[in-house]
Amino acid sequence: MKSGKVLTIGIDIDGTVTSPSSIVPLMNECFGKNLRYEDCLEYNLANIYKITDEEFADWLDQYGERLYHEAPVHGNADQILRSWHQEHKLIYISAREDRHREVTLNWFSRYHIPYDEVDLIGSHDKLASARKWEVNLFLEDRLENALQLSEELEIPIFLFDTPYNQGVLPDFIHRVYTWEEVNHKVKQLFPQTASR
Repeated sequence: MKSGKVLTIGIDIDGTVTSPSSIVPLMNECFGKNLRYEDCLEYNLANIYKITDEEFADWLDQYGERLYHEAPVHGNADQILRSWHQEHKLIYISAREDRHREVTLNWFSRYHIPYDEVDLIGSHDKLASARKWEVNLFLEDRLENALQLSEELEIPIFLFDTPYNQGVLPDFIHRVYTWEEVNHKVKQLFPQTASR
């Protein structure tokens, strides 16, 4: 087996490796609502739940640990990431804060999800981190991130389809619906990965 990794893949965690709908039941429970995931037509859930950004930040302070602990895996992300790790470098770049490192790494361990680095940057601006790790492609669910990364880095972005990221996409951004589809598209875009 060759020692070098073929690709360096940047991967968001929430809504990408975890199920994008996982936050809704907990927010419903806490705010006494009965919203559906399909009702979340914008990324900023403070607007959806009609609360202030400060109230959402306070809620995340209080419930972030539970949210990150309980989040289910998105489809068969765990299986595909295990298969990728044999030939690709997996760099997770998340807006989670570093104080959630322990719960994050415990979650990765519980689902046997491999990683080379977990970069919890505490911000939605992932550009500097993506540059630092020299990623060749990026997996994301937030449209604004996908647009910034594709424009600045000119690399392929796989955007997982959600109610809150609809719209016309530029050439570098590929809307995807399942992890199987991502796996297939990686092999299409990077033929050297399909020859193993």
